[in-house]
Amino acid sequence: MYISSLTLVLSMCSNLVKGSIYQNGQLRITNYPNTKVNRSTYDFQTYDADAAELSYKGRWDSNKVSFWSAAGLVFGFTGDTVAITFGGATIDTTLIGYRISGMDWNFTNVTSGATHMLVTPETLGVDQPDPFNPQRFELRVSNWGYGVQIDKVHVAAGQSLIKIPNFNRTIEFIGDSLSSGMYTSYESMSGFAYGVGAGLGDTEYYITAYPGICVTDQDCWGNPRGQVHQWFYTTDTSWRGTKLWGNNPEPWDFSKQETTPDLVVINLGTNDNNSANNVTTSDFINAYTKLIQGVHGKYPKAQVVVMQLWIGFYQNGNSFSQNLGYEQELQDIVAYFNSPEYLSAPQIWDGTTNTTTTLDSPSESFVHYFSTKGILQHNDIGPQWHPTDVGAIKVAAHLIQYIRLKFGWDMVATGPE
Repeated sequence: MYISSLTLVLSMCSNLVKGSIYQNGQLRITNYPNTKVNRSTYDFQTYDADAAELSYKGRWDSNKVSFWSAAGLVFGFTGDTVAITFGGATIDTTLIGYRISGMDWNFTNVTSGATHMLVTPETLGVDQPDPFNPQRFELRVSNWGYGVQIDKVHVAAGQSLIKIPNFNRTIEFIGDSLSSGMYTSYESMSGFAYGVGAGLGDTEYYITAYPGICVTDQDCWGNPRGQVHQWFYTTDTSWRGTKLWGNNPEPWDFSKQETTPDLVVINLGTNDNNSANNVTTSDFINAYTKLIQGVHGKYPKAQVVVMQLWIGFYQNGNSFSQNLGYEQELQDIVAYFNSPEYLSAPQIWDGTTNTTTTLDSPSESFVHYFSTKGILQHNDIGPQWHPTDVGAIKVAAHLIQYIRLKFGWDMVATGPE
């Protein structure tokens, strides 16, 4: 078929105006289905947000409000209906991803105070349950700055929720916008941290990350506190946390986590390294060291991976070279935690009490270094100085292989995702 150049150009312009996005030749939906329903017209079996059958992933405060990145909710259910009523602290239009069992993600924008029907008899896969396992429902919040509040969970009358056992291994990411997936297509649900957690398969993952934050405890890009302090709290540094908790944020109760991380990956320092934030090298080293001590205090059996920073590329002659920040400093921090000096008298840090304690018993080596050199090329960094979707996938793929080789974690994702 012959298509004139003008027709082709007009077609391309039309697509640009509509904002169409194509992936693998298929149009990606961006006008998500409206799932809001009138709750009074349904006969539901209703559960409160603190029902024992519900498993909250990541950090949710005591009022069941989500914070940080890719916070999730998981539960099993009988029947073919699931609806959720979102509380008043939900930010209107927050985009959530949701799915049953191993099916693909669906997306919808949710509304404060509204009930959204997320599973119906027409939902793909709901009519083909696993005879040995209950249907598994999973929800994830796609954005770090927005959040939802769970008020009620509903299933069809006569049906019930079921507690889903946790996976046997857990990974936590502590980071900034790079771990949050800033500027990727689905933000927190398409960043490299999510790619690792979900890509490994049968793994619990928490992403305690927020854009612009430093590890150093000072203002960075509007974040009033750094991760050396904020990681110990339920809320992130967003305006939502201040609105709900004022100047007395809720400390995170580590004892209430359903699973304790076996592996913690830290990707921090990009914002500290920016001259606009005026962070001294000594303050950075001190804060990063204390954060690792804090992780070791809360998760004494966890292995810690320190990621080498990637800070974009610059033109170098007729090619490009990668900017690296705090390269020697990060390697020195890792070396310190592997030194006889530290291992013989390990110290832990508590960011809520600002105290350092020396443990009575020696520690085995638990801190490792992951080099990002050579993973990304200059066009893997978007115009806004963050990885593209492809760049995020590259980092995730290499980090998964590092974890597999270093810690013996099998890759068990065999179809879902």
